[in-house]
Parts: sequence; structure tokens; C-alpha cells
Amino acid sequence: MKRPKTSTGAAGASRREFLVSSAILAGAAATGGLVHPRSVHAAGSDAVRIGLIGCGGRGAGAVASALSVNPSAKLVGVSDAFKDRAETACAQLKKMFPDQVAVDSDHLFDDFNGYLRLLESGVDVALLAEPPHFRPKHAEACVEAGVHTFLEKPMAVDSPGVRRILAAGQKAKEKNLSFVSGFETRYSEAARQAVRRVHDGAIGRILSMEMTYNTGLLWHRGRQEDWTEMQFQMRNWYYFTWLSGDHIVEQHVHLADFTNWIMQEEPPLHAWGYGGRQVRTDPKWGDIFDHHAVVYEYAGGARLYAFTRQQANTYNGVSKLVEGTKGILHTPGGWTNYVITGAEEWTAPREDGNPELTTFREMFDGIRAGKPINDSREMAHSTMLAILGRMATHSGQRITWDEAFKSDLVLAPASYAWNADPPVLPGPNGHYPEPIPGQTKVL
Repeated sequence: MKRPKTSTGAAGASRREFLVSSAILAGAAATGGLVHPRSVHAAGSDAVRIGLIGCGGRGAGAVASALSVNPSAKLVGVSDAFKDRAETACAQLKKMFPDQVAVDSDHLFDDFNGYLRLLESGVDVALLAEPPHFRPKHAEACVEAGVHTFLEKPMAVDSPGVRRILAAGQKAKEKNLSFVSGFETRYSEAARQAVRRVHDGAIGRILSMEMTYNTGLLWHRGRQEDWTEMQFQMRNWYYFTWLSGDHIVEQHVHLADFTNWIMQEEPPLHAWGYGGRQVRTDPKWGDIFDHHAVVYEYAGGARLYAFTRQQANTYNGVSKLVEGTKGILHTPGGWTNYVITGAEEWTAPREDGNPELTTFREMFDGIRAGKPINDSREMAHSTMLAILGRMATHSGQRITWDEAFKSDLVLAPASYAWNADPPVLPGPNGHYPEPIPGQTKVL
């Protein structure tokens, strides 16, 4: 399927730069790395020493998937800012995989710098599932240490973080290291077949896309009197933009990734949208919105309509719809049930296996074969698309891809310590300064 041309002139320069850098990253994969990582499969052994950075439920789930597909792999170290989280994850995983969890007490690392001690302890593969704010820094350290890396989504919360992920991915290619994303839809056989058909022209030229991710309210861990402000925000990281990116970045990013896949990684020209806090009015909900609606406009005229909401007692649903000149790709029976209607009629076969298991299976296969997977271009591009949407809703402005991608606004504290101040602090009334469309600056 022929893609529409991107714009020319100064306004399109950054988009071209991003596409060129992506092409360079993709091309590096074909040439192989010049620096070899530490030997993981010596003498035909399938033994892999896994380290987990970020020990919440997502992290424990990723380890379970990795150990399930590779019975010879072992979890040998864990790191989390909170020691109790690390201990709980180890205990839970030990019950599930008694012969594959071998984390000695001196390989359980806590505090903000525990990830460095983990990487120094002799792991071959690191799974990153910490709050997204830390992912660029941890990914850089993994690559520097010569460790194969799995990164849960999203991979950053701001534009400088996205650029750091691209650079770390390039270095991983040079070192012949895996750099695998948690965008598991790309590892779904049903999704692969659906996207392949769209790229082959089954629905014609793409006119519009609708990506919806509506859920109820999520977890909250409360506040204890002895917690510092940094501890409170870290315990409840989801509700602070500097840590999670807001839920359009943390959750809806799965659908941003599917969009980029469908659009063959073509960035939009710009985005604008609406968002706010209708039900998250209590200070405990930090500074993120509870709903976002964003319109992304592409050079060839296609538009993406992205909707996401986290509100109780409302309509929930996760769906994908891609409309073309000859037909529609949609997910009428759930977001993994792909159907094409129109000039061509097609229904995806039943998914054979779990895409996350496929992710780790293919990751380990690539390591064994000396052909590690590198998803850096895709993971950076999809994360950036979600960040652009947040910029648009938080500011109320129409923001170009160029402006967003070039932004030097870093969402980070001055220092990382339990007695340090986070980037946002509650006001006299206990409320955090929340984004106000029309007033909030995001560039």
C-alpha cells in the first residue's frame, strides 16, 4: 500500500529527522553489532540469569512470563526503590517457580540506586518494570553494562526521555544486545496478520482511525503519616505525570503503538484535544487527568481519534477501528478480535498463545541465534505519540510533532532521595497544581 507523502519544507524537518534516525536504527540491525555482550548461552546452555528492576505486579508478571517460556532461566536478582516490594515479588515468584527463583538476600537491592548494584551482580537479561519516569535512565545503564533488556511500556514520560531511548537503542544495536518492548500487540499473530493485510491494501487508503481505552478507577495505596512526600508519590506513582506520564501515556499508549504500526511509523503533523479532571477531584489523585480526547492529523489527510477515560460507573471498553477507502479493520468482539469488512472480508484466526509469552520466546530465540531483537524505533515513536497527545490535552493547544519531539522540558526532581522534593508539591489546600488547558505550558 502506498503511503501518503510527508510534508516538505522547514515545518517537516524534525519529522524527517525522526524518520531518518529511525531508518538508521533499523538498518543497524541488519549489520549486526561490533561489541559482543556477555555470553549467555555458553556451551549450548539455555541458562539465563534474569534481573528484575521494578517489583510491582507488572514486573512480577513479566518475570513469570519469561520463566514460563524458558525453564532453564533463573531469576537471580531484583531491585526496587522499596524493599518491601522487592521482598513481596520474590516471595510470590518463589511459590510459582521454586526451581527458577534463586534470589539470595544480597541480591535483593533497594533504594534509588539499587538498579546499578543489580547490573553489577552478573545478570544477563534485565526486565524493566519500574515507574516509566525511570525507564530511560535504567535502559541506558543496562546497555552500558552489556545486558539484554526488556522494557515495559511506556518507555519515557517526556521528549528528552524518548530521545534517550532512541540513543540507548542505537547503542544496543552496536553491542548486539536485545532491546525488546512491552508492546505485546506487535507479538500477536492475529494482529500481525491484520496489520499485514492493511499494509497490502485490504482496506485501501487509510482515512481515519478510532482508538478507545475506557476503564474504571484503578488502585491507590493511600498515605501513611510517616511517609515523606517523595515516598507518597512513589507509592502512588500512577497519579503523578512526572512518574507515569498521565494515563494517556501509561495506558492508552498500547493503542498509540497500534496506530503507529498501522501507519508504518509515520508521525502525524500535529495534535489537539480535550482533557480534564471530572471525578479525580480529591488531592490523593495527584495531578493527572481522568479523561483525554485527542485528534491527530496526518500529512495525507488521515486522522486518529484517540479516546481514553478512567472513571467509575461509566461505559468501559477497549477497541480499535481503522477506516479505509475500501473497507474497515475493527475489533467488534474485543480488542484482540480483528475483523476486516468491505471489499475484502476477513476474520483473524483464534490467537494461539499469549502475545506476552511470544514476546519473551522470540526474545530468547533471538539471543540464542545471535540475532537479538531491537524494538527501539517502534517503542520510542509510540511513546512519543502518546506524549504528544498529553501535551495537547494539558495545554489545550494544537502542537506539532516537531515541537513536541524537540521539546527540552524534563519532568524530573532536582535529586532522588526520600527527603527530596518531587517536581510537584501540594498547595496550602492540599491539592496539587493540576494542568489547566489554556494556561499550562508544555513546551
